[in-house]
Formats: sequence, C-alpha cells, structure tokens
Amino acid sequence: MVLLGSTGSIGVNALNIAREFRLKVETLVAGKNVALLNKQIKEFHPKYVVVSDKNTASLVEHNNVLYGEKGILEAINLSKSKLVVNALVGFLGLKPTLEALKLGKKLALANKESLVVAGAFVDNSKITPIDSEHFAIWYLLNDRSVDRIVITASGGPFRDIEISKIKNQSAKNALNHPNWKMGKKISIDSATMTNKLFELLEAKWLFDADSVDAVIERNSVIHAFLEFHDGSTTAHFAGADMRLPISYALLGKEPSSKIVPNINLLKINDIKFEKIDKSRYPIWQIKDDILAHPKMGVVVNAANEIGVEAFLKGKIGFFDISKITLDMYDKFMGLELNSFEDIFEVDKEVRALVGERVEKLG
Repeated sequence: MVLLGSTGSIGVNALNIAREFRLKVETLVAGKNVALLNKQIKEFHPKYVVVSDKNTASLVEHNNVLYGEKGILEAINLSKSKLVVNALVGFLGLKPTLEALKLGKKLALANKESLVVAGAFVDNSKITPIDSEHFAIWYLLNDRSVDRIVITASGGPFRDIEISKIKNQSAKNALNHPNWKMGKKISIDSATMTNKLFELLEAKWLFDADSVDAVIERNSVIHAFLEFHDGSTTAHFAGADMRLPISYALLGKEPSSKIVPNINLLKINDIKFEKIDKSRYPIWQIKDDILAHPKMGVVVNAANEIGVEAFLKGKIGFFDISKITLDMYDKFMGLELNSFEDIFEVDKEVRALVGERVEKLG
C-alpha cells in the first residue's frame, strides 16, 4: 500500500493492521515526526518516503526521500501499489485523492475533507471510507435502500459544561476528547461539532443519501443507525477502535481474525440519545442548509482550518472558530462551483479573508 499520513493516529493503526496481516507497505508519507517515521522505515522497509519539507527530509534514515505536496503526488505515481490510504489532515489531502483516483488506484479514505470540499466532482466508486460512522453505514446497508441515515457524535469535551463557560475554554481542554485519542485538528473539530457536519456531507456523497442526521450518543459504541422503509431501525455497535474500519479497507474483505473485542452490553453505561444543541454547537445552525447546498463545504472547510489553527495558537477564542466559519458561510452564500479549479480558487479566497479576520481579533 501507499500510506499517506503514517505517523498520525489513523496511519499508526493502519500499520498495526499491516503488521498483523503481513501487508506490504511500499510508500510512507509523513509530516515532521521523524523519530516515529524512522522507526516505521526500519520495520516496514518502504521503497519511497515523503516528508513535509527539505530540512525534514535530511533527517530521514532512507535513501529515497521526497518532500512537499509535489513529492506526495510523485510518490503516488511512482508506486506500483494499487491501494492508497489517504490519512492526511485537511485540504492538503485533496490533490493526493484526485491523483490516486486518476491513476485508477483503490482509495481507502480517512481524509474527509476530500469529499467535504469536492464530493460533487469526485468519483467515489473506488473509495472505501476509513471512518467508524461510514463503515457502520456500509456494514448495515447491504445494498438496501433506506429512509434515513443517522450517525452518532460523542458530544466532545464540552458536552456538560455550562454554555456560558465554553467560550473561555483553552485549547488544552478542547483537545481532551472523552472517548477517542485523535490528532489536534480532528479533536477540535469534534469539540465544535464541525467534524460531525463534515461526516454528514461525506455520507451524502458516499451513499447518495437524501436524508442524513446526527445525534449524541456518549459511549461511542453505536456508530450509526439506518431507518428502513418497513419502519425498522438497525444500529451498528462496536468499540471505539479505528482498527475495525481500517482492516476492512486494507484487506478488502472481512478479516480472518477478531479485530476488536465484542461489546459487553452489561458493562455499557446507560445508552441515551440527545439532540445536538445549536447554542452549545453553533456550527449546527447550518446543518440543514449545507446538506441542501453541499458545494458550500469548501467554504466551511477553509474557514474552519484557519480558525482551528488560530485557536490552537491562542489567537482567537473557542466560539470564534464557529463564528468565523458561519460568517464566511453567509458571505459566500449562492456560490457557484463548476470545476476543481473553482474549488482551489474559493479555498484560497476564504483562507485569505479569514486570515485577515484572525489578525484583527488577535
């Protein structure tokens, strides 16, 4: 396989599955975590390695190191592997997604931004999602049509804090997810509920779904519900462990051995489902509208990426992330997108505007 984002949480778990099932890793793509990357190189012996920049490349213990976005695209082209695992974070993952699909490779996709910003133009016939919610939907569907898809959210670290106190919460507190261990960007997105908004858009594109929604389920043991035409509802239970969806995506079939322990129903805390409160999660105000106008995902993603970065640097407050994103959403309402070129132009414009806004707030 070609593994993009090998040192992140998804990448590390993908390598755990590769180790267990003795899968060959042809290419490793990482950022700046050279210490972990060098350990991965020593164990998996990739033919190609890519890192973020030239200075980082000089520290990598490998004789075939590329760097930057150009290096990622070149490595995808050079690699003979027919499977690309895209676990890159953010808009950076879009071009590799397009390159892999253009080359006819199978794409195991954890980079949700690819579909959030360009779902209207991406052929998803060769895409297998690496996401607990979308894996659950796929697992339950079995080519049946449904009335509604419902995915679950944990509620994040601020689900029980008085709303008036959330605005002053630190990045450290926002990163303290109650159920999952994830990277910084996705952890903040979970706290704001932006991540769940993105997953609804993914579900819309991946499953051609007209009716998708989300509810809070605090245990993170139920990942999705399907409501069928006959009035029945089916749920998918599984532990909070990304190795399960990753194993199916990498193997292309049901694993021959148990990946995660079965759920012990007697040990689960009370299961209840809660409505997502727009006052606690302001981004949810646009949930219905963006599902009706999904091409607006590029605006939300660009604004959110810059907002999250600014919050992590202490330049803006927690609620400012959503406020800035909502303002950009209003500003670009009625946006026309007809090509990938349009997407890259809008992304650039939104980032510039948000950057100016952040500087004023800072």
